Amino acid sequence: MPGIIANYKEVLNTPARRQVLTAITGGQLLVQLSSLPVTLALPSMARSFGTGLEEAAWIVILNLLVLGSTVLLGARLGDKFGHPKIFFIGAIIITVAAVLVASSPTLLWVIVFRGVQGLGAGLIHGNGNAMLAFAFPPEERGRAYAFPISGSRMGTLIGIAIFGIFLQFFSWRLVFLTMLPIGLIVLWTSLPVLRRNIEALPKTPISIDFIGAGLLVATAVVFLLSGMHVHGGEETFTSGDALSYHMPMHALFVVLLVVFVFVERRISQPFVDFRHFRHRYFTLSLVSNVAFHLSMLATMILLPIMIEDGLGKDPIFVVAILIPHQSFGIWLPAIAGNIHDRYNPKMLRTFCMLSIAVGFILLALFAGTVNFWLLPLLLLPISFGTNVFNTVNNATVMSGLPTEDRGFASGMLETTRDLGHATGATISSIIMAMVLPAGIALMVASESQHFYMQGFQTAALAVVGIMVFGAIIAAFHRSYEQTTSGRPQEQASPAAADD
Repeated sequence: MPGIIANYKEVLNTPARRQVLTAITGGQLLVQLSSLPVTLALPSMARSFGTGLEEAAWIVILNLLVLGSTVLLGARLGDKFGHPKIFFIGAIIITVAAVLVASSPTLLWVIVFRGVQGLGAGLIHGNGNAMLAFAFPPEERGRAYAFPISGSRMGTLIGIAIFGIFLQFFSWRLVFLTMLPIGLIVLWTSLPVLRRNIEALPKTPISIDFIGAGLLVATAVVFLLSGMHVHGGEETFTSGDALSYHMPMHALFVVLLVVFVFVERRISQPFVDFRHFRHRYFTLSLVSNVAFHLSMLATMILLPIMIEDGLGKDPIFVVAILIPHQSFGIWLPAIAGNIHDRYNPKMLRTFCMLSIAVGFILLALFAGTVNFWLLPLLLLPISFGTNVFNTVNNATVMSGLPTEDRGFASGMLETTRDLGHATGATISSIIMAMVLPAGIALMVASESQHFYMQGFQTAALAVVGIMVFGAIIAAFHRSYEQTTSGRPQEQASPAAADD
């Protein structure tokens, strides 16, 4: 432990570096606080406005749609105007929108301002990684990325613990007002970095292809909607209502994607420069990122189903199991970042994905038979693999391209994260729909639990296959020293080291 602390002192050796990490960590905490924990408030908000959960679900849906479709645009705006400036604007938007949500008189206004919060989150996500890559050379990025990842986990834990109290004894509006003081702190800590925004500006002016940006946003929105159950009827992919919705949406996504690629390949300064994907190891690390985040969302979707519907437990038991799992994200990224920077083991990401696969195998085999309070032990391989891989892969992606392309790398890192989340939700839902019998809603709990456990086991084993695939892909990725053959290893300039 003393050795790890000494290694982190090397990363925090200037006030400017500490300011960058403080700002980015606070921004990640704020974004995480405004996303996953907010789902806890949906039933209370639905009751407050006298509506059903289907309508209230748009509070989450619109936020995810805007976030997932604008993160790359936010990164490109940062390339043009400076990443600290766009990051700061994102923090303003998400904070102000939180206050507006808390004071909204109708559900419609809550949904609209949640979409605005998604825009702010997209600007923060798209630029935070680029700011960190500008401030730290590749050999220090593992340790640097440990800070925002731990901040993100802290946001989840704070939300789960504090929001539950607010919802039980006070009002859902306090959930969003909590983001005001945190947002103000993030803005205050970001000011020193904002003052040095000029150092992050490109040496040559950048033109943004807004036609391509609009096409990409539309394509991303359609893709995300194609995996969501916003149609009428049952939440499946096999009913008549589902097929008449999902099939046209999937087709529209393919058409928009083809049009987007066609247009971008004929523009001199495209919004997405496909030449970046010729960097094989950068592309492979993005594929691994999709697979990894698929498992993360699959965990958050499948575990509640297994615990509530398969084991017949109350929702509070889901929180009891997830809190130990999430708590690993507070301290384990620091160890992972130190290992990555000091030793850069080639097979570390492969080992992490295999660890996640082992965890899902254990859950599939034993979750229905062991004592309930032993579930966190079955989750240990997933907790370990998740919190080590996230830190290491972020550093790997951001070191896969030259420093001048950090905005594109940052945008693609977050875009593939959202792609993984959407894919994880879609695959988990499809498998559960295929396994569960059509009349399960009419069964009593004692009859349906067996089928829910079967559905969970099948979905968990599917995730295992995807993790093994991701592990194989990660095994072919070289370290950043090897990818820079023929040119000097990338180093931060004096200005970069201070920003």
